[in-house]
Amino acid sequence: MPLTPARQVAYGILRRVETGRAFAVDLLQGPEVSRLKELDRKLATEISMGVLRWRGELDFQIERLSGKPLEYFDAEIATILRMGVYQIKFLEKIPKSAAVNEAVEGTKAAKKRSAAGLVNAVLRKCQPAKPRLAAKSLKTTDPQHLEAVRRSFPAWLLERWESTFGKDSANSLALASISVPRPTLRVAAGERERIQRELASEGFPAELGRYADSALHASSGNICASRPVSEGRAAIQDEASQLVAQLLAPRAGERVLDLCAAPGIKTSQLGAMLGAGSLVACDLSTRRLRTLAILTAGKIPPDVRMVLLRLDAARDLPFAVKFDRVLVDAPCSGTGTLARNPEIKWRLRENDLARLAELQQKILRNALKTLALGGRLVYSTCSLEPEENEQVVECALAGAGGFRLRAANELASEFPHLSSLFDSHGYFRTRPDMHAMDGFFAAVITREQDSSAALAA
Repeated sequence: MPLTPARQVAYGILRRVETGRAFAVDLLQGPEVSRLKELDRKLATEISMGVLRWRGELDFQIERLSGKPLEYFDAEIATILRMGVYQIKFLEKIPKSAAVNEAVEGTKAAKKRSAAGLVNAVLRKCQPAKPRLAAKSLKTTDPQHLEAVRRSFPAWLLERWESTFGKDSANSLALASISVPRPTLRVAAGERERIQRELASEGFPAELGRYADSALHASSGNICASRPVSEGRAAIQDEASQLVAQLLAPRAGERVLDLCAAPGIKTSQLGAMLGAGSLVACDLSTRRLRTLAILTAGKIPPDVRMVLLRLDAARDLPFAVKFDRVLVDAPCSGTGTLARNPEIKWRLRENDLARLAELQQKILRNALKTLALGGRLVYSTCSLEPEENEQVVECALAGAGGFRLRAANELASEFPHLSSLFDSHGYFRTRPDMHAMDGFFAAVITREQDSSAALAA
């Protein structure tokens, strides 16, 4: 019996993700998935993302059921077993017999026929959870469910969160970071209610964002198939990400630098906010700049002169002019986006944070040199880790005279609807468990006097 298309695609996505060269969220937008029937597309998405979210718990169950360490299994068989256990434990509408049979067929298709009996035996021992884990409330206090959640995160990451936020908050973060996030759209602020009605008429009910006047949260369905998205009148962008760009507050006629711009989601938002002026979008990767050019095509106002530039922001920057607004959306660990990119937690290592922080400091120091007097720079990450956030800002500003971190009361006055998101130091912070959006950090920095000598040092 041939393997069903949904499971075949899910298996291919998981194997590619496990090589470390791709992200599931990108692969799920690819042609193989778009060619599937709607039900198959949903199942392929559910299995791919579910296995990545719950991989630690799935591996625990595989070892318990088989009596063997996970390293015993070939990589292909480990993937097949994870898919099978996930369907049995989490998906109420999938009969156990179907999950087992498909896993056996998948084993044969992967040219591992000799392991088919082992796969069959392990999965037949697996029993559905009652109730299914995925159906549990985020606020559950069920200790067994909480242990399953905790097993689905690297121990070192949970220990860090407990140290930084406390144990209860670490558990809350883990619960939120393993849950399926709502798709969020960015639309023109004045068009939000009209697009909301249009989406509802197409069968895509959406709620207004709480903080961003450009945000709509979709509650169900393949929102990418809606007319506003397909026609370019709405873009997929998390609400916290939208807010970071709003903090830059570009004004018509200004020069704006987007220093780590790809894939271009914030770039198109900045262009729309600017309306007229110049926008320089940079990235280290030529491939990612090509993606940026595609994503921003037709979305930058005609009075905005946009220039794409490949450069390494960690090296001296080539600009002869200063910029009124600079966005440094720095490369980071991404620990605030694990709900959308669950594979990050399996790729990240604790010693990566020091390496990233060193890179971020170099980029921020270089960016400060490009800022004009009276200008504004926003440094942001989608990380929850202090080493990548306030510690980077404090180190960079310590050696750079003439710059000032804007205070919480100033920012609250400028952005009253965001006042609850600024801490006592003026740092902008969101958390998935507290704000139902990705975890972002941002610092708003202004240049108030010439500091060329200090920066050069």
